Amino acid sequence: MLKGRVFTFYDEFQLESGQSLPGFQLFYTTWGTLNADKSNVVWVCHALTANAFVNDWWGGLFGEGKVFDPARHFIVCANTLGSCYGSTGPLSLNPDTGRPYYHTFPTLTNRDVVRAFNYLREHLEIEEIEVLVGGSVGGQQALEWAVSNPELVNKLVHVASNARQTPWGVAFNESQRMAIEQDVTWQLNTDDAGLNGMKTARAVALLSYRNYQAYNRSQRETNMNKIDNFRAASYQQYQGEKLARRFNAFSYWHLTKMMDSHNVGRERGSVEEALAQVQAETLVIGVDSDVLFPLTEQRLVARHIPNSTFEVVRSEYGHDGFLLEFAQLQEILETFLQKKPKRKTWIPTVF
Repeated sequence: MLKGRVFTFYDEFQLESGQSLPGFQLFYTTWGTLNADKSNVVWVCHALTANAFVNDWWGGLFGEGKVFDPARHFIVCANTLGSCYGSTGPLSLNPDTGRPYYHTFPTLTNRDVVRAFNYLREHLEIEEIEVLVGGSVGGQQALEWAVSNPELVNKLVHVASNARQTPWGVAFNESQRMAIEQDVTWQLNTDDAGLNGMKTARAVALLSYRNYQAYNRSQRETNMNKIDNFRAASYQQYQGEKLARRFNAFSYWHLTKMMDSHNVGRERGSVEEALAQVQAETLVIGVDSDVLFPLTEQRLVARHIPNSTFEVVRSEYGHDGFLLEFAQLQEILETFLQKKPKRKTWIPTVF
């Protein structure tokens, strides 16, 4: 049975930005039973607006009879700092003021989040992570953790992600934040500040999560005489409204900033030197139609981690393929976990 709990860190938590939090909370779930030698831990780092209930958004991989089965594994997933699903974020009460943080919430990086996760790991008395898995921003966090604590992780699964946020990714995120900032309510200190702007931001994001082929297939018009009210337009509106019902603009703004600062090479010489520190047996997975995290990003990661395997998921869904192509992902993961990796099999980059 999947169980949700809250871990509280009571001391001041120094952040990479020089700012701090006066303590924090992490909402997390566990699923399955920790075995006697604590060697069956699977730790999941979630994507941007996901939550700690991994079966909600990666149910094709996690659950009874799936590649990550709670009958065999002890599965842990913590909601990231800055989010709004139980962990400390901009809508949380600042214990120093008794009021929500809102615009005063400090700047976070993936390194801050990983340090918070590590405190939770110590609280759970987990000495090693058998499989650390994450996709998209969760993949960024998983990789940062494997670099900063190389002895901790036995196997790393890095999905549709990168070692350093690209100018392309930053540009998409900044465009989304600009949409939020254009909302006249954004300056207010209310839970729903910037919400209409976030709807537009989500519509912008979808253009990077999918691609030309995906929209052409799913939103194509059957009525050749139509001059307004197109399916693709309604779809963008729907997705914005859908996110607004479950998320807030403050968390969205801060989490995209967190992605932008991702760089495993910061203060470590270079990205290549940082990746060389990873000791985990690593599986790097890319999606061939991903325009947000293209295959060149995963090839770089696989090339510079000493014991790595690179695999490609074929999909028409773009970046979202990492959440949808369960059959391919399960086959790739089962091969890797059964210790049949095809080492150093990235596709050569053509210049």
